[in-house]
Amino acid sequence: MTGDLGAFPFEELEKQTGRWTLRLLAVTLAITPARRLFGWNGAIRYRRMLGLFVFFYATVHLSAYLGLDMQLDVGDIVEDIIEHKYITIGMFAYLTLIPLAVTSTKGWVRRLGGRRWQKLHRIIYVTAIAGTVHYLWAVKKDTFLPLVYLSIFVLLLGYRLVMWQRARRGRREVSADASGRVAIR
Repeated sequence: MTGDLGAFPFEELEKQTGRWTLRLLAVTLAITPARRLFGWNGAIRYRRMLGLFVFFYATVHLSAYLGLDMQLDVGDIVEDIIEHKYITIGMFAYLTLIPLAVTSTKGWVRRLGGRRWQKLHRIIYVTAIAGTVHYLWAVKKDTFLPLVYLSIFVLLLGYRLVMWQRARRGRREVSADASGRVAIR
């Protein structure tokens, strides 16, 4: 019944669902750079679905912790959140996923407007870093995988920051050219 979950199946379930959350999050965030760098435009069709899988796996991860590990004991859960900083940041990371999952439909994109929707969904980088720090603090000794995920997310965020900076610089130069003033570089 436990298959590859070993002697501590609840703990292993938490670990595996947490790692799958980060894997899927990395794939989801890599779609835009992959489109721009390699022309993989078809991948955009799967980004929303992958984002919802991230939320699903995070929910299973949290449910395993709350239901199986903590047996839904609210007092123990609150004490654990307060006492262990890795639980606190993990809860924070999960809470940042909720508005993203709720607003993932086309209807919400229309209600919020594309620009505000995009602004809201940029919180995913906060989620990625917080989730990785949660993993890093939870493992204590073997930090190799958490640091790999952290590196991936920093690279993906760095790529976006560079692209944003280039676009901003380009807009500034265009507006300066249109007004007849010289752009300061």
